[in-house]
Amino acid sequence: MNINLLAITVMVLGMAACSPTVKVEAPDKPIEINLNVKIEQHVKVEIQQDVRKAIADNPNIF
Repeated sequence: MNINLLAITVMVLGMAACSPTVKVEAPDKPIEINLNVKIEQHVKVEIQQDVRKAIADNPNIF
């Protein structure tokens, strides 16, 4: 009986020693994100012929 108790104790301690641990630590330096983004915008405006004629006839309208 004493040998069985010793064997069980050794097995329990062996299993406890094998349990994985996880550490979560903050980094020493701040996180740096470099974004190289090029933004281009093209706007196409089409106006009707009668509006175009009204603007041509009255250039000081705007």
